[in-house]
Amino acid sequence: MTDFTTYTAVQHQGALPAIPDLETRATGDEDQDTRLWLRMLSCCNLIENEVRSRLRTEFQTTLPRFDLMSQLTQAPKGMKMSELSRLMMVTNGNVTGITDQLEREGLVERLKDARDRRSSLIRLTAKGKRTYRKLQQAHESWIQSLLGGTAPTTRETLFDLLGELKHATYARLPAC
Repeated sequence: MTDFTTYTAVQHQGALPAIPDLETRATGDEDQDTRLWLRMLSCCNLIENEVRSRLRTEFQTTLPRFDLMSQLTQAPKGMKMSELSRLMMVTNGNVTGITDQLEREGLVERLKDARDRRSSLIRLTAKGKRTYRKLQQAHESWIQSLLGGTAPTTRETLFDLLGELKHATYARLPAC
């Protein structure tokens, strides 16, 4: 397995692009856990930035809009704004702004919640469902393309190892 020093040396020799990221800005004196964290952040940031760029250039949309529509596909009858906010881990104000934009474009609609007349349910319109399917298909293709340079067995191993890390991290979090 390549360590930080080897990665940095290979990068400076030109085998890897000189992309400034969190990991490459590290000094190399960081402990193993910090280096691992920086590498994971760097990978996530590289992929997320590319997805954001492609959504913007190919569909004139944003990742938060895609994320909101994605959440709504899981709730055909609609979701409350507070639930969307919780799932997306953003403020109610952010969800309201995105919902307003999508509603103006005919991609979502607000419905009165029969159980709580003070709140609305947000759901995808037929146009929103068609638009989301196009976005989702492109998104899936981009992710496959970005991760496709790694052998399938390596991806499976990485998936399993990150699962272990996720569970170990959850076990160390303070009780909520």
